[in-house]
Amino acid sequence: MAGSTLTIKDLHVSIEGKEILKGVNLEVKGGEIHALMGPNGTGKSTLSSAIMGHPKYKVTSGTITFDGEDVLEMEVDERARVGLFLAMQYPSEINGVTNADFLRSAINSRREEGEEISLMKFIRQMDKKMELLEMDEDMAQRYLNEGFSGGEKKRNEILQLMMIEPKIAILDEIDSGLDIDALKVVSKGINEMRSEEFGCLIITHYQRLLNYISPDYVHVMMQGRVVKSGGPELAQRLEAEGYDWIKQELGIEDETVGQEA
Repeated sequence: MAGSTLTIKDLHVSIEGKEILKGVNLEVKGGEIHALMGPNGTGKSTLSSAIMGHPKYKVTSGTITFDGEDVLEMEVDERARVGLFLAMQYPSEINGVTNADFLRSAINSRREEGEEISLMKFIRQMDKKMELLEMDEDMAQRYLNEGFSGGEKKRNEILQLMMIEPKIAILDEIDSGLDIDALKVVSKGINEMRSEEFGCLIITHYQRLLNYISPDYVHVMMQGRVVKSGGPELAQRLEAEGYDWIKQELGIEDETVGQEA
């Protein structure tokens, strides 16, 4: 079974009339791990929010397609149902909804009526994946992200990823604020997902995550567009030398976007 394809062409996105993305081109296919890097304020998180349909972000031109279908015509929940997934930098807290109930509902929302996952199968799968992610058993019955530490929230996002099994996942700074032990656990969960049917776009500032998850492609975003792409060696050079060499190479002035959500 061939994997899915997320294609972004000449995407322009504004927030409150200010243009943030200025012609992004990117394609992520099943079986591929992409890393998107760049200085603060260049539009990386804006891209993830636009793909998933956050109402604050207005797409002014360009296209986003998923297996040839127009993503921009889909409602937010429909984007999730077709197989797109976003692990957010700052996951929301939901009082009164347990982790387990949220996950089972999310899984069943992508299934046909009468084909819902059984409770016992769900519990077995969740227990196995929580053990892999070194999560306390009681987290299944805690309200979604409520009172979770930063590390617990990030592990919980990876638990959702592993349980829901999307076709294309966007991980927005999933490594932010993690200590080295938590980083290894989160990386283990992402690597566990690798297959020809699963594609992933990892948005990160740091090479350190890519020491544990080897990307197939690395892209650099500056001034609202992807300005350079390469393999893992590109991330290593960025870690060693920063972004100034790219700015000099391409004649890019200092960043002027200055807004990223």
